[in-house]
Amino acid sequence: MWFVWLPRICKGSLPRSRILQNMNLVRVKLFGFSYMGRPLERSKACADYSTLADVNDNIDKGTGKMTLAKDLAFVVDESSKADERKAKSRMELKRSLELRIKKRVKEQYFNGKFKDLMTKVIANQETLHDAYNCIRINANVDIALDNDNISFESMEKELSGGCFDVGGNTFSIATKGARNEILVLPKLKLKVVQEAIRIVLEVVYRPYFSKISHGCRSGRGHHSALKYITKDISNPDWWFTLIISRKLDTCILNKLFSIMGEKIQDPCLFDMIQGMFDAQVLNMEFGGYLKGHGLPQEGVLSPILMNIYLDVFDHELHRLSMKYEALNPDVHFGGEQLHSKLRSWFRRQLKGNDIKNSSKEGSRIHSCRFMDELFFAVSGSKDVAIDFKSDVVNYLHNCLHLDVDSEAEILPSAGPQAICFLGTLIRRTVKESPAIRAAHKLKEKVKLFASQKQEAWDVGTVRIGKKWLAHGLRKVKESEIKHLADRSSLLNQISCFRKAGMETDHWYKFLLKVWMKDIKTKAAESEEFVLSKYVAEPAVPQELRESFYEFQKHAEEYVKSETAMTLALLPRSSSSSETITEIIAPVNAIKKRLLRYGLTSSQGHSRAITQLILQDNIQIIDWFSGIVCRWLRWFSDYQNFAELELIIRNQVRKSCIRTLAAKYRVHESAIEKRFDLELSRIPSTQEEEQEMENEKPHSLAFDNDEALMYGISYSGLCLLSLTRMVSQSRPCGCFVMGCPAAAPSVYTIHVMERQKFPGWKTGFSTCIHPSLNKRRIGLCKQHLTDLYVGQISLQSIDFSSWK
Repeated sequence: MWFVWLPRICKGSLPRSRILQNMNLVRVKLFGFSYMGRPLERSKACADYSTLADVNDNIDKGTGKMTLAKDLAFVVDESSKADERKAKSRMELKRSLELRIKKRVKEQYFNGKFKDLMTKVIANQETLHDAYNCIRINANVDIALDNDNISFESMEKELSGGCFDVGGNTFSIATKGARNEILVLPKLKLKVVQEAIRIVLEVVYRPYFSKISHGCRSGRGHHSALKYITKDISNPDWWFTLIISRKLDTCILNKLFSIMGEKIQDPCLFDMIQGMFDAQVLNMEFGGYLKGHGLPQEGVLSPILMNIYLDVFDHELHRLSMKYEALNPDVHFGGEQLHSKLRSWFRRQLKGNDIKNSSKEGSRIHSCRFMDELFFAVSGSKDVAIDFKSDVVNYLHNCLHLDVDSEAEILPSAGPQAICFLGTLIRRTVKESPAIRAAHKLKEKVKLFASQKQEAWDVGTVRIGKKWLAHGLRKVKESEIKHLADRSSLLNQISCFRKAGMETDHWYKFLLKVWMKDIKTKAAESEEFVLSKYVAEPAVPQELRESFYEFQKHAEEYVKSETAMTLALLPRSSSSSETITEIIAPVNAIKKRLLRYGLTSSQGHSRAITQLILQDNIQIIDWFSGIVCRWLRWFSDYQNFAELELIIRNQVRKSCIRTLAAKYRVHESAIEKRFDLELSRIPSTQEEEQEMENEKPHSLAFDNDEALMYGISYSGLCLLSLTRMVSQSRPCGCFVMGCPAAAPSVYTIHVMERQKFPGWKTGFSTCIHPSLNKRRIGLCKQHLTDLYVGQISLQSIDFSSWK
């Protein structure tokens, strides 16, 4: 716009004041302001974005003339100020900080290796300060706030001189009781050093990581791994997962240093990592617990070190893929023969050593790794899958010294059994055509209609049975019985079996028990079933009873034979059906978590959570909305998300209402009316949930970057109870690292999940160390909300703050 308009005003003979007015008009419009509007807004826009008054003053005073170049410079300066006024997101701030460290790391690249990273980069004051700001960003703390708790100058001297005390910057938490389990966590200074090392290692290894690695990487996480399995793996015949296990020991650590030595030459850095291992503050366990949940025992260095260690395995998989694919000159995929120069080159390079595998025709290897969870899919015969699995197990055991469950079963992808990976169920199903879906919809309607009629029949017969029971009890009452005086009556004969002192009601119940034993009702489901089947139905007219059961029989036959009838009626659509890969959320595991956390009873009914009653209303609602936010973040793309929507509406939302009702001791309907606006944060319909997801699709994917925001996007939900309010005599600060605010309350952590398996990602925390049970932490209101809704994780809590 400037380059089109400026030549015109320069060529003309307009007065200089008119030219400056036009330039100011354009400048204001460029920044989104207009002179059209109220006088106050116009004056404010002119004061902020116009230099006309200053220019006129300078001209009047004769101090000089305003040139066109200076005026354009004002525009550039004002545009930069406008960019500064725009608030950056947490991810943008963290990326800018890591970009500074990246420049320092690149300067240490000499002769194919990174050298002196510890002394020149990590020990740098600027790097330590940037790493500390990254920690504060993860903790959702404003980095503009000054915090003089750390002296980066003294830390630089200690790290450069090699006298940084790792053990002195740790603290231990032990469990109570006979089982003495100790958890070692870093203090703030060591946490800063760990964060600096993590960023440096990310910069070094990010370009070299394989594409099959999806765990805790930039742009590659939980959703990208499942998307690769569902979209990019075409027509697998067999698939299997491998469970690896091994705790970090000297053998694994030496192998890790050997792998890192290929790209990094820095003994000081390796000594620092060795010191963390000796102090037991570095925890890395293969197969021990799910990574990425933000629990303190994981540590920020565990994901990057595990990815570095298993990156060798990722590259070995490429060689194994060529071994089973490129050697075969007649490989066919989808009816087409592949003639690739690259495959021909690999075939020539590998054929001499692996000529025995040239007979394996039509095989294709797919693999996906999320941290230490391994998924493999094979297109080909089962023999190829068995041989490939054997090669993978041997490499993991012999070269990487990992324990592998070699008994893992190889399942056919077309079978009914689903395979478990990343806390989900993966299965292959046939995508039905619209005609078949319509036929199945008709079947569901018939099935629903038959079930409704059966339910109405049962309700009616039970009602008749209850009336019979009440009528019999009323007739047995002594005040209404006239036949007892007649010694020949049936009631008189039965009454002789009455025990002395037995009341009439008890006597009648005794007769009912005798009758129930006579008709053999031990297998009955309930008392209603006995009244319906043994009392009411025999009294119903035979024609009506036979007609009802005939209808139910025909409905059941139709439902069972519907699939065969549909295939017979629609042969074309069945032959052209497409097989797709579906991702299923573990609904049963989610229901178990609801039971363990107290949201539901053993019968599946919603209940109030007593641990939350003493907290504020908004905090209670935040805790429940945090469950929904996590489920939306994880399961929104899953095929059975409608079942989760029912759980949200019927159980989670109901549990929140009952918790508030128990707090105020009022009816649930009154709570729904009183907190209608606040409860809208817990969606009750699937449409509202989808709207929340579609509001900022790009920002959600951007903010959930697992490499930069480790442990936050998949942090587990913790159950906290209010311990006490903070007073002047007993002050307490917020335990979140870098937060200078005071904590108005102290909360107690309740460890609800202590088992490691099954490792389902359900929105609740899994395998929290038992030493954190009943641990007290102080939180300000903002960070309590952030912890509940999933904006921060337990990684941001400094447990050493408790005095």
